[in-house]
Amino acid sequence: MSRITREEVANLARLARLDLAESELDEYAQQLEIILESVAKVGEVSTKDVKPMSHATGLVNIFREDITKESLKREEILRSAPASEDDRFRVPRILDEE
Repeated sequence: MSRITREEVANLARLARLDLAESELDEYAQQLEIILESVAKVGEVSTKDVKPMSHATGLVNIFREDITKESLKREEILRSAPASEDDRFRVPRILDEE
């Protein structure tokens, strides 16, 4: 695998808008090289007998059954609100109209 240069690390840092010190360039170059070598090793693994899958674990539906039931009446809910107007909650304005 080709060696990652200080200039490449500096360019990546510039693109990512990272302000790296000169002393960090060599350190990050070594770390990036280790990461790229590790990724290359993963690519060497034989996967011909591995079935494609969409998730690492089996999916199980854990949701409760969707049962309809009577809800609170609008009048009850609005009575407990600090303020209401036209059958809706009235809340303080937070955005100006433009």
